[in-house]
Amino acid sequence: MDRTRSRTGAVLGSLTALALALTGLFTGGAGTAGAQTRAVPQHAVTGYWQNFNNGAQVQKLADVQDEYDIVAVAFADATATPGEITFNLDSAGLGGYTVDQFKADIKAKQAAGKSVIISVGGEKGAVSVNDPASANAFADSTYKLMQEYGFDGVDIDLENGLNSTYMTQALKSLAGKAGSGFVLTMAPQTIDMQSPSNEYFKTALAVKDILTVVNMQYYNSGSMLGCDGKVYSQGTVDFLTGLACIQLENGLAPSQVGLGVPASSRAAGGGYVSPDVVNNALDCLAKGTGCGSFKPSRTYPDIRGAMTWSTNWDATAGSAWSKAVGAHVHGMP
Repeated sequence: MDRTRSRTGAVLGSLTALALALTGLFTGGAGTAGAQTRAVPQHAVTGYWQNFNNGAQVQKLADVQDEYDIVAVAFADATATPGEITFNLDSAGLGGYTVDQFKADIKAKQAAGKSVIISVGGEKGAVSVNDPASANAFADSTYKLMQEYGFDGVDIDLENGLNSTYMTQALKSLAGKAGSGFVLTMAPQTIDMQSPSNEYFKTALAVKDILTVVNMQYYNSGSMLGCDGKVYSQGTVDFLTGLACIQLENGLAPSQVGLGVPASSRAAGGGYVSPDVVNNALDCLAKGTGCGSFKPSRTYPDIRGAMTWSTNWDATAGSAWSKAVGAHVHGMP
């Protein structure tokens, strides 16, 4: 996600809790961070909530549409200490939203069976984890935020490179502190997931035992290679399916793969697809229907679901994305 533009213009970048527990995978909740362990649904929808006003509809966390199962709070801030993060609620930009209201809204979302996590990065979110000290600082400071606010986990959206060795160390340490309910998501750019030898991909594979979902950003990308070696253009069903196939065939479980797309044409510089294209791509990957020219050699019925930037841009467009994609994802067997 393009954090600079998100602050100044267009971004480039119901089930009951019991039902969720019965049908979900137990990878949600904050463990020892304070919130009860809950299930992330087997098929889940992730949305980024903007902690700033960039022209999209301003939301309090309580306003986030019910279709979102995982809400990623965008973004944490880096401190002067390498690897360390903090969080500063933009109360002024959000119409006087207070920290106490924010914390209460997190608890309310969790009571409704949702997971709320802190996102680290964005286009300008330069958090550096390059040695043991910064890895420890990342784990300690992220866990501190989980305890303070009740976050269920963390989203890694670092778009300026990462070191797989030390980010893996940091995330493993954090997971050990947080307990079994830890939620870990990632939002790499397409270039980061073209090969399992890339640092981002290596990190995802190294933390596979604690990883909830990788929601790669299938936008602001240009054309990229699919798993069949052919070039596909962003903004098409083939782009979604052909690139998802790389992750699905190179070590990630289908339940750890999601499709990250803009909520509207205003939410990204390029790569927007309508909700029906997202749904077709999910059907193509899950059951071999709705495909374009690319059709995977096998199906992945456990594919996790979809992500969007952002819940705010979705609200600006009448929540058309979450209504259509949310219903489709939650209806997947």
